[in-house]
Amino acid sequence: MSSTLHPMLNVAIKAARLAGTIINRAALDVESVRVSVKQTNDFVTEVDQAAEAAIIDTLLTAYPDHAIWAEESGKREGRHGGADHVWIIDPLDGTTNFIHGFPVYCVSIALMVGNKLEQAVIYDPTRNDLFCATRGRGAYMNDRRIRVAKRIALRDCLMSTGFPFRPGDAFQTYLQMLGDVMPRVAGVRRPGSAALDLAYVAAGFTDGFFEMGLSPWDVAAGALLVTEAGGLIGNFTGEADFLEQKECMAANPKIYGQLVGVTAKYSKFASAGDKAAVRQARTIGAPAAEAPAAEAPAAQADTTSQGDAPF
Repeated sequence: MSSTLHPMLNVAIKAARLAGTIINRAALDVESVRVSVKQTNDFVTEVDQAAEAAIIDTLLTAYPDHAIWAEESGKREGRHGGADHVWIIDPLDGTTNFIHGFPVYCVSIALMVGNKLEQAVIYDPTRNDLFCATRGRGAYMNDRRIRVAKRIALRDCLMSTGFPFRPGDAFQTYLQMLGDVMPRVAGVRRPGSAALDLAYVAAGFTDGFFEMGLSPWDVAAGALLVTEAGGLIGNFTGEADFLEQKECMAANPKIYGQLVGVTAKYSKFASAGDKAAVRQARTIGAPAAEAPAAEAPAAQADTTSQGDAPF
């Protein structure tokens, strides 16, 4: 298969597998791995850093003029003709899982050219599962073409999500949203790796995904996988501009529209009336869907708990 892949995708796959080797070797003695705290509940290990360095070295050896946007080392500008080619890298998505020995984490690498995602690789080193996509050429898992699930009723769907975990995250708003979604679906799972969650939506293992507080490196590769597998991805109101908006939702087209009907009022882009309804529901303990927006007084804006930034 490698001979038919785009050359840049082949390089990304090589980089992801090299990072996976570093991660797997460290996983054999995870208790000896040095862990640092970036902020409360947000960890980085020497493995993240070593894997990221290996990825960047592999990419820049092949394409020295390309730009880098990596979780741990930040942005590095490109040069000359490669300045508009940006590699978006998460060397170990699911670090908290990794340091506890919980085997759900992955390497995520995407290439953005201009403002379009063109190449994507997500590699799960614990299962040796490789997900990849090139714009216009479909999405694959281990050489097999993948498609999003075909379910059409929200009540039959298995959803994945991620819980807010950093100080300042909109935890109470998220709980309301989760409370709205759960009764409408067959089940909700929280694996702990957003990139892998999106790969699973692309493969049809789950029917949809939603999470707030995400960064571009968490979702860039998964976004291309989802769209190339026939799915949709955007913010909670369904709009495609989501990469740097810290809210993300993905599903097949029929389920996507139904999810928007549930999640839109929790978006930072929601109408003033919807935001007021969410605040009022939190105050009186009723589901947000039952709170009449027209009766929600603006004075209640200060009733949100600390950290509920969108409202």
